[in-house]
Amino acid sequence: MAKKKEIRKRRLTNKDLEPVPKNCPFDKNGTEPDYKDPETLMRYVSDRAKVLGKDRTGLCSKHQRRISTAIKRARHLGLLPFIPTLK
Repeated sequence: MAKKKEIRKRRLTNKDLEPVPKNCPFDKNGTEPDYKDPETLMRYVSDRAKVLGKDRTGLCSKHQRRISTAIKRARHLGLLPFIPTLK
């Protein structure tokens, strides 16, 4: 009897994802991240409700720090979820 090969699904890791080029939309528009705008903040949160790193978002360091602070404030006020929502 021949052994069946086990097919394992491989999870994507950070190494598998290609970095996004630096193109900070806040620098282009001259705006700042705001905790009162949850639609904008959701673009910088993963499907598991984690804050994405600046290599995945393309933000500059200054705005990445401000985005993470704004996301934390919005979560505290109930504008963003702490845990992912099931669909």
